[in-house]
Amino acid sequence: MDNVERRAFVECRAEASDNGKKIRGYAIRFMAKSEDLGGFVEYIAPSAVDRTISEGLDVRALVDHDSGKVLGRTRAGTLALRKDSKGLAITIEPDEEISYAKDIMRAVARGDVSGMSFGFRTLEDEWNYDGKTPVRTVTDMRISEVSIVTFPAYKQTDVTVAQRSLQAYQQAHAGNRVDFLQKWSRTKLARSGR
Repeated sequence: MDNVERRAFVECRAEASDNGKKIRGYAIRFMAKSEDLGGFVEYIAPSAVDRTISEGLDVRALVDHDSGKVLGRTRAGTLALRKDSKGLAITIEPDEEISYAKDIMRAVARGDVSGMSFGFRTLEDEWNYDGKTPVRTVTDMRISEVSIVTFPAYKQTDVTVAQRSLQAYQQAHAGNRVDFLQKWSRTKLARSGR
């Protein structure tokens, strides 16, 4: 999927309830500072998840971003998304008759796997500086998937492109990196049809 970015956090748990076993966690923590994402850091604003919720986007819950390992889906009612003051809370009701669902439930319950991640397309963002570091705040996006991940790290599929683009710009110009990153972001939006 072109232009899909991914981020990960350590916040996932499995629990049993009257309705069976569920996985709960936070796929997104609002205004939490990311690690270095290839020359910039990032925050997700609370407004960034509003479109996904208000438009009722069909979001999938996956294992390690693998589209062949679906644990739940909003359209099927097996994945619930809820915005609260902390972030985007998720509840997944996996079918333990599916082997990979049973395996991940066990791994989460044991604490072996505890990371949550999400895939998204940025629609609007703002760029600033924190000292010499460019800072991106995502203010609007479309979330396509949430995942339970083995290695919760702030990695995304587009980071290498951003890093190469930033390095090329820095080598060619000693100027304002924020201007470049804003232009790069607008170019990505134009390519995605927004």
